[in-house]
Amino acid sequence: MSAPKVSPPQVKGWCPGAYRPMMSGDGLVVRVRPRLARLSARQTLDLCAAARRFGNGTIELTNRANLQLRGVAPTGHGALLETLAKADLLDSVPALETRRNILMTPFYAANELAERLAHRLTERLADLPELPAKFGFAIDTGAVRVLAGCSADIRLETGQSGLILRADGAATGRQVTEDQAIDALIGLARWFADRQTATARRMARLIETHPLPASWLGADPGPTIPPPDPGMNGTGMILGAPFGQLDATALAQLVQDSDARGLRVTPWRMIVIEGGKPVDFGAFVSRPGDPLLAVDACIGAPFCPQAQAETRAIARALVPHIRSTLHVSGCAKGCARKRAADVTLVGRGGRFDLVKDGCAGDEPVLRGLTASNVMKLAMDLG
Repeated sequence: MSAPKVSPPQVKGWCPGAYRPMMSGDGLVVRVRPRLARLSARQTLDLCAAARRFGNGTIELTNRANLQLRGVAPTGHGALLETLAKADLLDSVPALETRRNILMTPFYAANELAERLAHRLTERLADLPELPAKFGFAIDTGAVRVLAGCSADIRLETGQSGLILRADGAATGRQVTEDQAIDALIGLARWFADRQTATARRMARLIETHPLPASWLGADPGPTIPPPDPGMNGTGMILGAPFGQLDATALAQLVQDSDARGLRVTPWRMIVIEGGKPVDFGAFVSRPGDPLLAVDACIGAPFCPQAQAETRAIARALVPHIRSTLHVSGCAKGCARKRAADVTLVGRGGRFDLVKDGCAGDEPVLRGLTASNVMKLAMDLG
């Protein structure tokens, strides 16, 4: 089978923000970075109202635990910024927003180490060197690490013998105290900034060719666990969002009906409802093992100008037939999932290429499949 030749997708090298949104096929994409991975109930309701007023009525969860409004008209961007500022969901200084790429465990309690470190790092953002737009930090200091598989370049995390600072891609890190942690993090960021190149703009890539000094190594990280399933935990009710998409009306209703105190965001296409009473979870995934949570699919065509095929309808149709991880990508960039999946479909010229046990940019085993071809193949294999 064959499909028409198409231009490769354009890699933009930066992520949208609130002040610097990205134009997509359905309007502007405006990213909101929740502080401490949390929104109060009032902030959640304000954001839902903004998504309905200025966007297309949906809120997206990103793999860095940020939130995105889609479909924002350029003429409404200024008013949206004013609304976010009133809700205390916007940094007052645009330059600091781009530096506040902080991913943290969503399961911390008030005044715990994770919260204290996040506050200290936020206060020191101006001391960081100039870093690539996608460069980020993780704070993963619970009893067990939960962010080991998530994107970050410098990690403050639980070690075998206390707190450690670890460069992403390094097997070990440096033992630090709480008081030393942020100074050490800034020092490691400066080490990176002095050596980064046009082809090595992430920590793990850089240390492949520029080994870390021994002073940054030697302390073993602590145990890790996989992402949680939907259900109750000590922080609240964990709920999944199919394809990382939240309906703003349904989310607002959930917060109001449950009397929740707040909302925690995660990098796993899940939210955590703080406190509150049990309610009908409706459009949210509340059942452990739901196959929808094993499927990654980007927004696809026509909403993304890079996408070369529609993605989410075929992803939903495939769910009953796929007993493994599935990634449906509108193009070879693979924005929805950077790690390998058992089955990956890549949009190309209105059709799909099939990659087995790989990523969207890997060599396909079949090319030019129509949607009907894909469904028949899935049913045959199922």
